[in-house]
Amino acid sequence: MPWLLDIMRSQANTVTEQLTRAGQAIEHDSFAIIDAEVGPHAYTSEQWPVVRRMIHANADFDFNGLTAFHPQAVAAGIAAIRRGGTPVVADVEMICSGLSKPRLAHFGMPAHHFIGDADVIAQAQAENTTRAVQAMRKAWRQGLLQGAVVAIGNAPTALLEVVRLIREEGLRPALVVGMPVGFVSAAESKAAMAELAEVPWIVIRGRKGGSTLVVAALHALLSLAEAQRA
Repeated sequence: MPWLLDIMRSQANTVTEQLTRAGQAIEHDSFAIIDAEVGPHAYTSEQWPVVRRMIHANADFDFNGLTAFHPQAVAAGIAAIRRGGTPVVADVEMICSGLSKPRLAHFGMPAHHFIGDADVIAQAQAENTTRAVQAMRKAWRQGLLQGAVVAIGNAPTALLEVVRLIREEGLRPALVVGMPVGFVSAAESKAAMAELAEVPWIVIRGRKGGSTLVVAALHALLSLAEAQRA
């Protein structure tokens, strides 16, 4: 069983691996296929595992090229994870549901979302804004965004609000994974995030994106963080 030997030789991770040998084989065979078929790319050895896992999540090779990184993004993400206790603040419940609870727990990382909270909905109705905007404002008021991993896969308005908080309020998250999908302000919100030098980010340029891709990117970073454990 060559695949088993390959896994045993090359994989030191335990928490961020699939729980069965069969599952590990499928995942690593998929990664090998992606590596063989992707063609040339300009990503660093630290960035490529993130992009590869995103391609694995939806079998779309367009993310080779559409995915963009702040120069410090991967290092900042790994450092935030390895610190322990760093919160993940998401725009929607889907991200929190998709993230592996054992993997987060290994690093003591809580995951938060406020999109469905009654006060968020009421405030959005009162101010004629979106729930996503008010959810980010609530996280900011509660002190959760500073130093956090901010994960946005659905709502462009959430990402635009994070950009505003960075520019106007001095917010400094550890990392912003900004991948909202759609036709209204999705591309623009990610372009605005990518203009910022003071905060590390990972974005998907253009209209494509989604919560599944945010989860994939975060799982890749969790795996890289475990591989660097002392």
